[in-house]
Formats: sequence, structure tokens, C-alpha cells
Amino acid sequence: MQLPASFIDTIRKAFKEDGEKFLAVFPALVDEFSKRWGLTDVQPVPNLSFNFVAFAKHTSTAQNVILKMGVPNNELRSEIAALKLFNGNGACQLLESDEERGVFLLERLNPGTMLAELKDDDERTHIAADVMQRLWRVAPEKNNFIQLSDWFGELKTVRPKFDGGTGPFPKEIFERVESFLPELFADTDMKLIHGDFHHFNILKSEERGWLVIDPKGVIGPAGYEVGPLMINPWGSLSDGISFKVQTERRIDIFRERLGWERENLIRWSLAHSVLSAWWDFESDLDWEYSMNCAKVFAEIK
Repeated sequence: MQLPASFIDTIRKAFKEDGEKFLAVFPALVDEFSKRWGLTDVQPVPNLSFNFVAFAKHTSTAQNVILKMGVPNNELRSEIAALKLFNGNGACQLLESDEERGVFLLERLNPGTMLAELKDDDERTHIAADVMQRLWRVAPEKNNFIQLSDWFGELKTVRPKFDGGTGPFPKEIFERVESFLPELFADTDMKLIHGDFHHFNILKSEERGWLVIDPKGVIGPAGYEVGPLMINPWGSLSDGISFKVQTERRIDIFRERLGWERENLIRWSLAHSVLSAWWDFESDLDWEYSMNCAKVFAEIK
């Protein structure tokens, strides 16, 4: 199986030595788990990023499935644990897993239409609100899931990197996020949430309706879930005016459907966009898109 050069490059950059080890054993890994789980016709999806994902056929059931594997890490283990807890309610079904090896088998959603493919943004937002409420779980007392507070703790590395300043990030926006984050995390109603909830991770199943894929499995205030959705579909900020109108409309829908305060919806949108910009800056990716979204959110009253 010929892996795309871009995927190989991403694995090497993102995971360094562990990525090289994964690439070295990759052919044997596919062969091993194809035999273990009875898979044939393993074909990679066209848009590989940080994990290998492939369509496959389950020989004993003739079922179409998804094989996913990656460099073993806490994110993959958290994803598997979240899928187990969601148990197909609001999410695709986990069929098999090997947490330590970072390999798992998933239900393939048919037709698999992405929420991003719908044109009516109001309709998309209402569907997203439906899926959110089906998905969330009370946070287990003992767990090894990703903690949202750890993600936002990474913003504390910004000022040391820039000698106490905010580098290329607008000072006013960064300081505003710093000021309200403690209040956002004062929310004691912690939930197990998706953590990367956006239009490309919400797919349609003919049999089971709209479901999520690729949950990060994050423990934190549920309000964060709107953040990734607000800056997506990725690249949609071509016109700041229409993007602002769309954001205002989304806020109104979430206020109505979820009962959340307008200010909190704006704050989580702003906080996530700044965090996303920092992650992309650190990874030498396009961080300006997320920061431009933040500038629009900062204008909303």
C-alpha cells in the first residue's frame, strides 16, 4: 500500500521518532489486524491527516467498516474510551479496539454525508445542537480522558515565548481571553464532550441519523463544544461581514436550543479560536485563519 507523501511528512513532523517507528511497522500492522479482524479490501481514505483511516470489508459479516490506526498516544486512547462510553448513541459504533497499539475498527456510516455538505447554515446548526445533546455524558469520577483545562493551560506558554508579550497575536484579544478563562472554567458541570465538534466530524447514517466521528474524548464545560463549530467549515471566512452575520445567527440558535447565555457562547468561540491559532502557530500551519475568526468574534457584543 502506497501512503501519500503528505501523510508520511505529517506523521514525521507531528510525532518525530515515534512517527518513524509507526511508519516502519505500518505494513505489518495493517496485515496483522486485517487477519485478526477478518478484513479485506483495505483502501485508505483520500484525505489522510494525523492517523491512517481506511475503508474495509468485514469478511464474516460482509459489513463495510472503517479501520483506523495511528501512533499510540493519549489522544487515540481517549478517543477509544469515549467511543466505548458513547456506545453508538450520537456517535459511530466502536466494533473492535486495541488501545495499546492504537488500532480500532468502526462502523461505516452510509451514506456518510458530512454536515458541511448542507447549504442551509440554520439547518446545519440545528442538527449540530441535536447531536450535541445526544452525545454528552456526565463526566466519570475516575477517568483518563483529555482534560480541557490542560489544553488551555498551553496558552500559558505564549508569553514566555515572546518575552512577556503576545507575539503575532493581537494583544487586546489575547488579554481578553486570559481575563475570562478562569470564569469559564468555574463551571462545575463537567461533561464528557467530543472536543473537536465541527461540520466535517458530523456524518449522516441512513439508519441512525446524524452521528459524530473522531471524538477527542474531553472532560470540561460543555460550552466549549461550540468553539470548533463556530470557526468551521474551515476556510469559510472569505467575507468578514457575512461571517459575522452567520455567527450571530448561530449564537441565536444555540441560545434557543441549549439555553446558554449569549456572552458565554461568544467567549467560548473566542477562546477556542485563539487556542486553535496557537496550536497552528506552534505546528507551523495557517494560524491566521483562526485568529481572523477571533477578530470577528471579538466585535460581537
